[in-house]
Amino acid sequence: MNISLVRAPASAVLDDDAWDDLLSFIEERRVIPIIGPELLQVATAQGPRQLYDWAAEKLAARLGVDTTLLPQRYTLNDVVCLFLSTRGRREEAYVRLRAIIREANFEAPRALRRLARITDFDLFVTTTFDGLLEQAINIERFAGAPSTEVIAYAPNRVADLPAERDRLQRPVVYHLFGRLSASPTYVISDEDILEFICALQSEHLVPEKLFHELEHNHLLFIGSNFSNWLARLFLRMAKRQRLSDPRDVGEVFADDHSSGDDRLMSFLQQVSVRTRVYTGAEKFVDELHARWQARRKPAATVAATASPARFLPPAREMPDNAVFISYAREDLAAVQQIKAGLEAAGVTTWFDLDRLEVGDDYDRKIQRNIARCSYFIPVISANTQRRQEGYFRREWSYALDRTRNMADGALFVLPVCIDATTAAEALVPDRFSALHFTQLPGGVVSAEFSQRLTDFMQARHP
Repeated sequence: MNISLVRAPASAVLDDDAWDDLLSFIEERRVIPIIGPELLQVATAQGPRQLYDWAAEKLAARLGVDTTLLPQRYTLNDVVCLFLSTRGRREEAYVRLRAIIREANFEAPRALRRLARITDFDLFVTTTFDGLLEQAINIERFAGAPSTEVIAYAPNRVADLPAERDRLQRPVVYHLFGRLSASPTYVISDEDILEFICALQSEHLVPEKLFHELEHNHLLFIGSNFSNWLARLFLRMAKRQRLSDPRDVGEVFADDHSSGDDRLMSFLQQVSVRTRVYTGAEKFVDELHARWQARRKPAATVAATASPARFLPPAREMPDNAVFISYAREDLAAVQQIKAGLEAAGVTTWFDLDRLEVGDDYDRKIQRNIARCSYFIPVISANTQRRQEGYFRREWSYALDRTRNMADGALFVLPVCIDATTAAEALVPDRFSALHFTQLPGGVVSAEFSQRLTDFMQARHP
């Protein structure tokens, strides 16, 4: 990575060649942003503030901490330590902080929304506990629908990526230091971070899939508040080898303090020559977004006229008036095409992306969604033919249960074939066999089918 081949200078900029290399790696999805609290600039009644600074003041007031005993610019750690020293209950700090953040209900900061617009980022790691990054991604990519996968690590509850990165079906936000909760399962003090770091170095407590990605991808540490030694330790943990050893990937530290830390800069210059430092977290995001957007404009123009609609992962919960798509897991790629094609025509669709296929709660959710969806599309294929058993067949049964309450001739089930399987040979319930089967090879939605379904939806929901 050329942005790191030379010794890291204490400058605020990367040259054009360095930016070109970085953007090329981003386009190849070989870069992971690691987000820190310096990007959390929120709008408060007193004006723009960094969330953690504002939260420290509010928590001190809520816990009755005497701030005259604290440093002039005190932190959450300072508040928690003084509270504990007066025999306060440790658990109370987490409950109170959760209430403070939830009551504030801040909007996603501008910097996070700009990062979210860079759609080549599919995995975000955050060292903060708030939900603002998730909110930013949902706003910028899913019109506010809660479609981002959110995972939170805790030493007593190890959670890893659901799959290897190239198999992720939706953008992921991974809270490496825990997520806001009423329980003490997230970092607000130096002691907390010590416990998390120790756990992450344990063979049995490390999220292996995540750290494999951190090891083998380029990293952007944006807005971190790591101290000198924590920065060194975290970098070494992520790379899983001596930092002075040759490696094919590099890092950028973009924050407001690293370039002014002479000892850290000296260490990086001597030991980690693959690391560059950029001064200013929000400034870095602004420049990154502007350069990424400038590179993609020509391609975006072509895509708007020539490419099929882009697949957006379904929301966790089914929207009102949606069309339910039932499918065998092996047909996921074709189902994604169907969803993209129908939604490009303005038809809201939903299918279960996680496919847990276990548990009463899951089953009740699917039953409930089929009971309230506008239409039901069973996807028929060679894969459904091969499988005598499968959860999709239970979904078909639930759809039949609903049709028993419908008048004869009422339209609800709309079978779709995505390959050469015909209606005559399809292993489907008898009531499906009597219906018209639409052929959508590979899941590509025809103009006739999208118009037909659009007309149905308008008639049902005028």
